[in-house]
Amino acid sequence: MTQQITPQLRQWIVEQAQAGHQAEAVLQSMLASGWSEDVAVEAMESTLRGHLEEKGVASTLPPPVKVPDLQLQEAPLYVDAGDRQVHVLNAMENPRIVVFGNLLSDQECDQLIELAKPRLARSLTVATKTGGEEVNDDRTSNGMFFQRGENEVVKRLEARLARLLNWPEENGEGLQILHYRPGAEYKPHFDYFDPVEPGTPTILKRGGQRVATIVMYLAEPEKGGGTTFPDVNLVVAPKRGNAVFFSYDRPHPVTRTLHGGAPVLAGEKWIATKWLRERRFE
Repeated sequence: MTQQITPQLRQWIVEQAQAGHQAEAVLQSMLASGWSEDVAVEAMESTLRGHLEEKGVASTLPPPVKVPDLQLQEAPLYVDAGDRQVHVLNAMENPRIVVFGNLLSDQECDQLIELAKPRLARSLTVATKTGGEEVNDDRTSNGMFFQRGENEVVKRLEARLARLLNWPEENGEGLQILHYRPGAEYKPHFDYFDPVEPGTPTILKRGGQRVATIVMYLAEPEKGGGTTFPDVNLVVAPKRGNAVFFSYDRPHPVTRTLHGGAPVLAGEKWIATKWLRERRFE
């Protein structure tokens, strides 16, 4: 009968290595237990190689930081956001992705769009080399920023988000409104600031790392325009009044928060984006 390298065997080999036993002693123990030499050697080599690679990755990870705690342990259908009961439509633990319904009213969506229209310009991204801003071919929307508390609808929404996400208002960047016409998209990217980029120290002075994002849908395109998470094969439909939240406790792809805005195929998409920082954003 062919011997199988089982998860239990791999775990046993890792435990022997962690206990300090030499490879030769572990191999002899396996042979004495009836394992064929070929299978035993393959099991040890592949298991220990994978174990060392995992340890290597873990040793280079930035330390985790605190992220918004949404208090969804009891799988509630609704969450009290102060002035509004928000629906919990879907929740994923790893990565932490939550889809909310009924976050904004139709009137609030319309107000934000109308207030943003006169100030729209080609969307920029953070210039990681300098800490400033730049045009990026991966992002083909138009957009603008509101200052925190700039008007009544923004102030009301920021208070609602602070309550919903259990995160201080002052730790949020200004609300960004984005407009996507047919063909416009935002290719997959991470929202955290890469520690190895030369402009990151300058960016972090304004409030530390980004730790979470919430994307709110203000108007629905006729086709396309979903928010994609390629690492977990998830697409969130851009339904008006709904939102998708995701957090990332360290600036590293291990968070699996790679995401993008799929191309709008017909109609127009409007969204509001809020990025949350570690501390007060200046």
